[in-house]
Amino acid sequence: MENSSSRRDEEEEEQQQSKKQKVVGFDNALLPLAAYEDEEEEEAEKQQEEEEEEEENGFGGEGGRRNRTIELRRDCPYLDTVNRQVLDFDFEKFCSVSLSNLNVYACLVCGKYFQGRGHKSHAYTHSLEAGHHVYINLRTEKVYCLPDGYEINDPSLDDIRHVLNPRFKKDQVLQLDRNRQWSRALDGSDYLPGMVGLNNIKETDFVNVTIQSLMRVTPLRNFFLIPENYADSKSVLVHRFGELTRKIWHARNFKGQVSPHEFLQAVMKASKKRFRIGAQSDPVEFMSWLLNTLHTDLKSSRRKTSIIHQCFQGELEVVKEINAKDGAETSRMPFLMLGLDLPPPPLFKDVMEKNIIPQVPLFNILKKFDGESVTEVVRPRVARMRYRVTKLPQYLILHMRRFTKNNFFVEKNPTLVNFPVKNLELKDYIPLPLPSKEGEEERVRSKYDLIANIVHDGKPGEGAYRVFVQRKSEELWYEMQDLHVAETLPQMVALSEAYMQIYEQQHLDSQKQQVEAAK
Repeated sequence: MENSSSRRDEEEEEQQQSKKQKVVGFDNALLPLAAYEDEEEEEAEKQQEEEEEEEENGFGGEGGRRNRTIELRRDCPYLDTVNRQVLDFDFEKFCSVSLSNLNVYACLVCGKYFQGRGHKSHAYTHSLEAGHHVYINLRTEKVYCLPDGYEINDPSLDDIRHVLNPRFKKDQVLQLDRNRQWSRALDGSDYLPGMVGLNNIKETDFVNVTIQSLMRVTPLRNFFLIPENYADSKSVLVHRFGELTRKIWHARNFKGQVSPHEFLQAVMKASKKRFRIGAQSDPVEFMSWLLNTLHTDLKSSRRKTSIIHQCFQGELEVVKEINAKDGAETSRMPFLMLGLDLPPPPLFKDVMEKNIIPQVPLFNILKKFDGESVTEVVRPRVARMRYRVTKLPQYLILHMRRFTKNNFFVEKNPTLVNFPVKNLELKDYIPLPLPSKEGEEERVRSKYDLIANIVHDGKPGEGAYRVFVQRKSEELWYEMQDLHVAETLPQMVALSEAYMQIYEQQHLDSQKQQVEAAK
């Protein structure tokens, strides 16, 4: 009997140990990844914590939860100890002691996160040891004074709630692209909402340029600024992307930059560490993965499509010829991004012994999609392919294939692509589908304006990414590289080694205005 009970104790100890390891098992000790429990376990744990807390505070016993009342006060003597300079809600919301992400409070005096507020909780202990008395629940946004335990109801704390969870009304969202007003951070620096820098946590510039590009896609941004649009989604990635979008466009931030830390933690988990902090990756691969994952997580049994496909999905007609005997196979294929092949750079130097930087017009490499040009492919089988666009998306993502990999090294093609920043007219260069119904709008919407241009600087496998983006309210261009944000000239956008671009389809009314102006 003793042996079996000791074995049971050992097994329980092993289970406890493995559970601990699951919680604290992360690659970088500075950037722990909080464990997300299953929903039922999480709810049960919340209830248990609430009940324990009620008992600690003297509200236990029969009907304890129903009879519980918490004093509500406005005149807290400790409000002047709140230090907004140290508050940072961009990081994973888990207790700095237990690493739990349940029932977490932020100390508004030092900015640290602690679990619970009952007599045995980490927040309660911190209030006694450090003399810090004001705490906000990171989920309910209620503010409490510890160790006294009363709730503080003071409107002066609303600015903190807005930074913790930025809110947008629908009419505010619709006015964003007309706003020219600068905001002021606590340190006195000015910033433009929507044009804030993103921290490079550790080789995460490939994420930052992708996010900054997507923030220019108006319908996508507007969708994620209103959490009700995706409230039924159980995807952590969807909600973290929404939170990051709201923080980037929030006009009442305490600082002029945002850290995408929580979003990156969700990316690491959802991608099974394919994309992670501390490992450089390709923004084209990341963009493709992110859009496909968000689409999958947003669609449901009731909703077969998503805001992702509404913005970016087009369609290609693909003619595939493996050999002359079998003829050609024709199929339709949806796309979210078009890959463009760059011509090989010349191997010689000019008379001044300087390397020639080759250039190619965008229209030349777009001919790949004219339905006649042949593209040779070797995988999965050698074949001759012809592509023709049969449906144009509202937002067109182009990817210049700059990097080629072989068994030994990665090569980068330095060819500059000459492209228009405004009025890219596709129908002049590739045959477009006939309108499915009569109407002028469908026939003329083949003109696009550039809104984002991602650039790679440096050697293949090294270097860094930056992005040029357009601010719509003033039609100005900005260069963004992590925390660096600076206005630039449109000519500078076109002089870069473009790697990935997003073009926006012109609206019919803007095209009519251009025609009128030209008369």
